[in-house]
Amino acid sequence: MIYQIDAKGRQCPIPVVETKKALAGAAEGDVVETLVDNEIAVQNLEKMAAQKGLVYSHTQEGPGCWRVRIKAGGAAGANGAVLPAGNGGANGPDSSAGLSNAGSVDAAAAAGNGSAAGTGAAGTVTGGAVDGNAGAPGGKGTVVVISADHMGEGDEGLGRLLVKSFLYALTSRDELPETLILYNGGAKLSVEGAETLEDLKVLEAGGVEILTCGTCLNHYGLTEKLRVGSVSNMYAICEKLMTAAKVVKI
Repeated sequence: MIYQIDAKGRQCPIPVVETKKALAGAAEGDVVETLVDNEIAVQNLEKMAAQKGLVYSHTQEGPGCWRVRIKAGGAAGANGAVLPAGNGGANGPDSSAGLSNAGSVDAAAAAGNGSAAGTGAAGTVTGGAVDGNAGAPGGKGTVVVISADHMGEGDEGLGRLLVKSFLYALTSRDELPETLILYNGGAKLSVEGAETLEDLKVLEAGGVEILTCGTCLNHYGLTEKLRVGSVSNMYAICEKLMTAAKVVKI
């Protein structure tokens, strides 16, 4: 069976997340075809496939349109056959010269830091710095701390897109953090009108405790606009950070 996902125009990491969901529900031997509109998305999908040891290939089907095909379950066979063409694209059935598997990708690419060998595309995708620190010995759970309404330095508009993408990616993980703490500018993420609100609600529904600094809400005049999680104070935040098994700050 062939599953098709149209991810053109969708921001990172949506193409990868939706493709992973389709692969998780597919039977061994099924093919997931994902349409994307940029080469970075192609690289991200192929790196994900390489990390999982899956067979993959891609073709460019027209200006701003690529079809990435990933076979669910198992690594590439010895015959190196091309994946099924499916319905084809703008240029008809897939005419890809071959496919790749994890064995043809260098270690840097498999780790997400390089380019997939044999794909003809190179580049590294970064989404902002993430600092992970070991917490208290014998501590419990992972605490994620967000101290701004954007991610990384430079263009703040891009940074706001990145922090939204990070939270969306977090919702797709099997293992969620125990607590998410929002303070300073990060307090703006949990209030009425925030583009991140729905993803935070998904995390809360999944069991993540969401704490927003009350002093910060008051400073920005947002105390009455909190729409997810609960108001916290610096003593409680300090306690969470000092007793966590791991703290991740973005």
